[in-house]
Amino acid sequence: MLSAKLAQGSLPKLERPGPLRERVYEALLELITTRALQPGQHLVESELAGHLGVSRQPVREALQRLNTEGWVDLRPAQGAFVHEPTEDEADQLLTVRTLLEAEAARLAAADSGTAGIAALEELCADGERAVADDDVDRAVAANAAFHAKVMELAGNVVLAELAAQVDRRVRWYYTPVARQRGKDSWIEHRQLIAAIAARDEQRATEVMKAHTEHTRTSYHQRERT
Repeated sequence: MLSAKLAQGSLPKLERPGPLRERVYEALLELITTRALQPGQHLVESELAGHLGVSRQPVREALQRLNTEGWVDLRPAQGAFVHEPTEDEADQLLTVRTLLEAEAARLAAADSGTAGIAALEELCADGERAVADDDVDRAVAANAAFHAKVMELAGNVVLAELAAQVDRRVRWYYTPVARQRGKDSWIEHRQLIAAIAARDEQRATEVMKAHTEHTRTSYHQRERT
Protein backbone atom coordinates (compact mmCIF):
# COMPACT_ATOMS: atom_id res chain seq x y z
CA MET A 1 0.00 0.00 0.00
CA LEU A 2 1.12 3.54 -0.70
CA SER A 3 0.70 4.54 2.94
CA ALA A 4 3.14 1.85 4.01
CA LYS A 5 5.86 3.14 1.67
CA LEU A 6 5.75 6.79 2.66
CA ALA A 7 6.76 8.35 5.93
CA GLN A 8 3.92 9.85 7.92
CA GLY A 9 3.40 13.48 7.01
CA SER A 10 5.60 13.32 3.88
CA LEU A 11 2.69 14.16 1.56
CA PRO A 12 1.07 17.59 1.86
CA LYS A 13 -2.65 17.90 2.28
CA LEU A 14 -4.34 18.92 -0.95
CA GLU A 15 -6.62 21.92 -0.74
CA ARG A 16 -9.38 22.60 -3.19
CA PRO A 17 -8.69 26.02 -4.80
CA GLY A 18 -11.08 28.65 -3.54
CA PRO A 19 -13.26 30.36 -6.13
CA LEU A 20 -12.06 33.84 -5.09
CA ARG A 21 -8.42 32.85 -5.52
CA GLU A 22 -9.19 31.51 -8.98
CA ARG A 23 -11.14 34.60 -9.98
CA VAL A 24 -8.30 36.89 -8.90
CA TYR A 25 -5.82 34.76 -10.86
CA GLU A 26 -7.99 34.85 -14.00
CA ALA A 27 -8.55 38.60 -13.67
CA LEU A 28 -4.83 39.34 -13.39
CA LEU A 29 -3.96 36.97 -16.22
CA GLU A 30 -6.53 38.66 -18.45
CA LEU A 31 -5.07 42.09 -17.62
CA ILE A 32 -1.60 40.80 -18.52
CA THR A 33 -2.53 38.99 -21.75
CA THR A 34 -4.50 41.98 -23.03
CA ARG A 35 -1.57 44.22 -22.00
CA ALA A 36 -3.71 46.37 -19.75
CA LEU A 37 -0.80 45.56 -17.45
CA GLN A 38 2.31 46.14 -19.56
CA PRO A 39 5.47 43.99 -19.57
CA GLY A 40 7.83 45.32 -16.92
CA GLN A 41 5.05 47.05 -14.96
CA HIS A 42 5.38 46.97 -11.17
CA LEU A 43 2.51 45.07 -9.55
CA VAL A 44 1.71 46.42 -6.11
CA GLU A 45 -0.39 44.02 -4.06
CA SER A 46 -2.35 46.72 -2.23
CA GLU A 47 -3.19 48.55 -5.47
CA LEU A 48 -4.30 45.37 -7.21
CA ALA A 49 -6.36 44.33 -4.19
CA GLY A 50 -8.09 47.70 -4.18
CA HIS A 51 -8.71 47.54 -7.92
CA LEU A 52 -10.23 44.07 -7.67
CA GLY A 53 -12.08 44.70 -4.41
CA VAL A 54 -10.41 41.87 -2.50
CA SER A 55 -7.88 41.43 0.30
CA ARG A 56 -4.16 41.18 -0.40
CA GLN A 57 -3.97 37.44 0.34
CA PRO A 58 -5.65 36.14 -2.85
CA VAL A 59 -3.64 38.69 -4.85
CA ARG A 60 -0.40 37.42 -3.29
CA GLU A 61 -1.38 33.82 -4.09
CA ALA A 62 -2.29 34.73 -7.66
CA LEU A 63 1.03 36.52 -8.18
CA GLN A 64 2.91 33.48 -6.91
CA ARG A 65 1.04 31.25 -9.34
CA LEU A 66 1.63 33.68 -12.20
CA ASN A 67 5.32 33.71 -11.31
CA THR A 68 5.43 29.92 -11.51
CA GLU A 69 3.80 30.06 -14.94
CA GLY A 70 6.18 32.73 -16.25
CA TRP A 71 3.75 35.66 -16.45
CA VAL A 72 5.17 37.54 -13.47
CA ASP A 73 8.68 37.99 -12.09
CA LEU A 74 9.08 38.13 -8.30
CA ARG A 75 12.24 40.08 -7.47
CA PRO A 76 13.72 39.99 -3.97
CA ALA A 77 13.31 43.28 -2.10
CA GLN A 78 11.61 44.82 -5.15
CA GLY A 79 8.28 43.06 -5.55
CA ALA A 80 6.33 41.67 -8.49
CA PHE A 81 6.65 42.78 -12.10
CA VAL A 82 4.93 41.70 -15.29
CA HIS A 83 7.36 39.47 -17.14
CA GLU A 84 9.14 41.03 -20.11
CA PRO A 85 9.44 38.31 -22.77
CA THR A 86 12.69 38.11 -24.66
CA GLU A 87 12.77 37.94 -28.43
CA ASP A 88 13.90 34.32 -28.16
CA GLU A 89 10.95 33.42 -25.93
CA ALA A 90 8.52 34.94 -28.40
CA ASP A 91 10.22 33.31 -31.35
CA GLN A 92 10.13 29.86 -29.80
CA LEU A 93 6.49 30.15 -28.79
CA LEU A 94 5.34 31.48 -32.16
CA THR A 95 7.34 28.81 -34.00
CA VAL A 96 5.58 26.08 -32.01
CA ARG A 97 2.28 27.81 -32.71
CA THR A 98 2.98 27.58 -36.46
CA LEU A 99 3.48 23.82 -36.23
CA LEU A 100 0.27 23.28 -34.29
CA GLU A 101 -1.91 25.57 -36.37
CA ALA A 102 -0.62 24.33 -39.73
CA GLU A 103 -1.60 20.79 -38.79
CA ALA A 104 -4.98 22.03 -37.54
CA ALA A 105 -5.58 23.76 -40.87
CA ARG A 106 -4.75 20.58 -42.77
CA LEU A 107 -7.10 18.48 -40.65
CA ALA A 108 -9.86 21.10 -40.92
CA ALA A 109 -9.56 21.03 -44.72
CA ALA A 110 -9.78 17.26 -44.69
CA ASP A 111 -13.09 17.05 -42.87
CA SER A 112 -14.97 20.34 -42.46
CA GLY A 113 -18.61 20.69 -43.43
CA THR A 114 -20.68 23.66 -44.49
CA ALA A 115 -21.56 24.59 -40.90
CA GLY A 116 -17.90 24.89 -39.97
CA ILE A 117 -17.13 27.00 -43.03
CA ALA A 118 -20.06 29.30 -42.23
CA ALA A 119 -18.80 29.72 -38.66
CA LEU A 120 -15.33 30.70 -39.91
CA GLU A 121 -16.84 33.21 -42.33
CA GLU A 122 -18.89 34.79 -39.55
CA LEU A 123 -15.85 35.09 -37.28
CA CYS A 124 -13.82 36.54 -40.13
CA ALA A 125 -16.49 39.14 -40.86
CA ASP A 126 -16.48 40.14 -37.19
CA GLY A 127 -12.71 40.58 -37.30
CA GLU A 128 -12.92 42.65 -40.46
CA ARG A 129 -15.49 44.94 -38.81
CA ALA A 130 -13.23 45.32 -35.77
CA VAL A 131 -10.32 46.36 -38.01
CA ALA A 132 -12.55 48.83 -39.85
CA ASP A 133 -13.61 50.31 -36.48
CA ASP A 134 -9.97 50.35 -35.28
CA ASP A 135 -11.07 48.29 -32.28
CA VAL A 136 -7.88 46.44 -31.37
CA ASP A 137 -9.32 44.56 -28.40
CA ARG A 138 -12.18 43.20 -30.50
CA ALA A 139 -9.83 42.35 -33.36
CA VAL A 140 -7.57 40.38 -31.01
CA ALA A 141 -10.55 38.54 -29.53
CA ALA A 142 -11.92 37.77 -33.00
CA ASN A 143 -8.52 36.50 -34.12
CA ALA A 144 -8.32 34.17 -31.13
CA ALA A 145 -11.86 32.93 -31.77
CA PHE A 146 -11.11 32.30 -35.45
CA HIS A 147 -8.02 30.23 -34.72
CA ALA A 148 -9.83 28.36 -31.96
CA LYS A 149 -12.57 27.45 -34.44
CA VAL A 150 -10.03 26.10 -36.93
CA MET A 151 -8.58 24.02 -34.10
CA GLU A 152 -12.06 22.77 -33.23
CA LEU A 153 -12.75 21.82 -36.85
CA ALA A 154 -9.49 19.85 -36.90
CA GLY A 155 -11.16 17.37 -34.57
CA ASN A 156 -7.96 16.28 -32.82
CA VAL A 157 -8.35 16.46 -29.05
CA VAL A 158 -4.64 16.14 -28.26
CA LEU A 159 -3.75 18.86 -30.76
CA ALA A 160 -6.42 21.12 -29.26
CA GLU A 161 -5.06 20.56 -25.76
CA LEU A 162 -1.55 21.47 -26.85
CA ALA A 163 -2.82 24.57 -28.64
CA ALA A 164 -4.75 25.63 -25.56
CA GLN A 165 -1.51 25.65 -23.58
CA VAL A 166 -0.01 28.33 -25.83
CA ASP A 167 -3.21 30.19 -26.75
CA ARG A 168 -3.02 32.93 -24.13
CA ARG A 169 0.65 33.56 -24.73
CA VAL A 170 -0.02 33.83 -28.47
CA ARG A 171 -2.67 36.43 -27.66
CA TRP A 172 -0.10 38.28 -25.52
CA TYR A 173 2.30 38.47 -28.45
CA TYR A 174 -0.39 39.24 -31.04
CA THR A 175 -1.92 42.22 -29.19
CA PRO A 176 0.94 44.68 -29.84
CA VAL A 177 0.95 43.88 -33.58
CA ALA A 178 -2.80 43.57 -34.17
CA ARG A 179 -3.10 47.07 -35.60
CA GLN A 180 0.07 46.61 -37.64
CA ARG A 181 -1.26 43.36 -39.13
CA GLY A 182 -4.63 45.02 -39.76
CA LYS A 183 -6.46 44.03 -42.93
CA ASP A 184 -3.69 41.71 -44.12
CA SER A 185 -4.38 39.26 -41.31
CA TRP A 186 -8.03 38.96 -42.31
CA ILE A 187 -7.24 38.68 -46.01
CA GLU A 188 -5.11 35.69 -45.05
CA HIS A 189 -7.98 34.30 -42.99
CA ARG A 190 -10.21 34.54 -46.06
CA GLN A 191 -7.61 32.63 -48.07
CA LEU A 192 -7.56 29.96 -45.40
CA ILE A 193 -11.35 29.65 -45.44
CA ALA A 194 -11.24 29.18 -49.21
CA ALA A 195 -8.64 26.42 -48.91
CA ILE A 196 -10.61 24.64 -46.19
CA ALA A 197 -13.85 24.95 -48.17
CA ALA A 198 -12.10 23.48 -51.22
CA ARG A 199 -10.78 20.61 -49.06
CA ASP A 200 -7.30 21.47 -50.24
CA GLU A 201 -5.14 20.20 -47.39
CA GLN A 202 -1.84 21.30 -48.88
CA ARG A 203 -3.07 24.80 -49.63
CA ALA A 204 -4.61 25.17 -46.17
CA THR A 205 -1.33 24.12 -44.59
CA GLU A 206 0.67 26.56 -46.71
CA VAL A 207 -1.68 29.47 -46.02
CA MET A 208 -1.65 28.87 -42.27
CA LYS A 209 2.14 28.55 -42.19
CA ALA A 210 2.54 31.84 -44.07
CA HIS A 211 -0.10 33.52 -41.92
CA THR A 212 1.48 32.57 -38.60
CA GLU A 213 4.94 33.39 -39.94
CA HIS A 214 3.74 36.90 -40.81
CA THR A 215 2.62 37.36 -37.22
CA ARG A 216 5.97 36.12 -35.91
CA THR A 217 7.85 38.49 -38.21
CA SER A 218 5.57 41.39 -37.30
CA TYR A 219 6.22 40.83 -33.61
CA HIS A 220 9.97 41.06 -34.08
CA GLN A 221 9.57 44.17 -36.27
CA ARG A 222 6.98 45.86 -34.04
CA GLU A 223 7.35 49.47 -33.00
CA ARG A 224 8.50 49.65 -29.39
CA THR A 225 6.63 51.99 -27.12
